[in-house]
Amino acid sequence: MAVISIENMSFYAHHGCFEEEQIVGTHFRVDVRFEYDARQAIDTDDVQHTVNYLSVYQTIAEEMKQPSHLLERVADRIQKAIAGRFPQARDIRVRLCKLNPPLGGQVGQVCVEI
Repeated sequence: MAVISIENMSFYAHHGCFEEEQIVGTHFRVDVRFEYDARQAIDTDDVQHTVNYLSVYQTIAEEMKQPSHLLERVADRIQKAIAGRFPQARDIRVRLCKLNPPLGGQVGQVCVEI
């Protein structure tokens, strides 16, 4: 099994419980990690036999465009979208962080991992 990690993807999106977050938006960071059987890709050196990183990124970007109140829901949607589009991906981990969340104090980020 091989592990693919795509880390520190940055998005500006409109997720959050507060109306202002839904209107104004804020910055988010996404990390994704999954396993897949890479034997055929290794043997053939052909991108058709691997999980294309660009396609995974585009899948995540599409899910980030859909506003939600909860980070858990967004992370779950990302996980399900990857699983649906790339059935060879196993043990998909999604970490979604809201940067500088409006919690009434100095907080760097709040993260959810699914």
